[in-house]
Amino acid sequence: MKETLRHVEQMLDESPVIDVTETLHRYESILTGLKAKIDARFELSRDPSTEALESYGNPPESPGGRLAAYSGPEVDWMVHSWLGDPTAGFANLHLTVWLGPHIRVPHLGIALLVWPEGWFYVDSVPRTNLLADGAYYDAYYGPLDEAWLAVREENPELEWFTSRAGFIRASLSPTAHCYSFPRSEKNIDLVERLLDEHVDRWLGWVDEAAPVPGEERAALAAADLAARRNIAERDPANVMGVRYFGEETTDRLVRALWGGDRELPRP
Repeated sequence: MKETLRHVEQMLDESPVIDVTETLHRYESILTGLKAKIDARFELSRDPSTEALESYGNPPESPGGRLAAYSGPEVDWMVHSWLGDPTAGFANLHLTVWLGPHIRVPHLGIALLVWPEGWFYVDSVPRTNLLADGAYYDAYYGPLDEAWLAVREENPELEWFTSRAGFIRASLSPTAHCYSFPRSEKNIDLVERLLDEHVDRWLGWVDEAAPVPGEERAALAAADLAARRNIAERDPANVMGVRYFGEETTDRLVRALWGGDRELPRP
């Protein structure tokens, strides 16, 4: 299998300038459908701190984006966002759900990128040390091992994406999908199928989960917040935000990704 080792900004700068608005719209449609499934399961309210980020920049004439974050009794922080300059070949979209500490189900992480080739990430973000907690691995990762291998073996156009940032590599679970791919209809259809299957399975885990004992919830919530903040602040792709919008706006967007300015209470 091929492998991608370049930074996101390298991939964009070394590629021809192509209008990828059509792919952005397809990605938006995929994430909107997934968010509808999540909205149907959880009680969610938009955090007022992100209302000013409903639209920023000046798309499509120049770079822009949107970021909306939500919280609720069972969801600590959900982000639905896009950022980019699609007429010049770049867009980055997120749908992430960080659960409350009432259950220990992995968090949901989804990102889609066009630069102008395609890229996607989907993962079950662990909430424990998998090497120490074999039962957790057996519940959420072991059963997916064969299907994960099949994706790698049966789709030669997918290129495994290896981040040049060691921290980001450490954030991936054993069954994460993280690939670059030619931006063909067939490959985007594959991505949509994998994301649909993942979200459906994840929602099933949520419904079946046993409650976390009350005395363990504060520590779990603290660990979740630390992980979310570290991932948001250490993401090498933040340089694209700085390129398009400057340090101040990018810092605000990064805080919105982890809830640094949140107004709604944590569950």
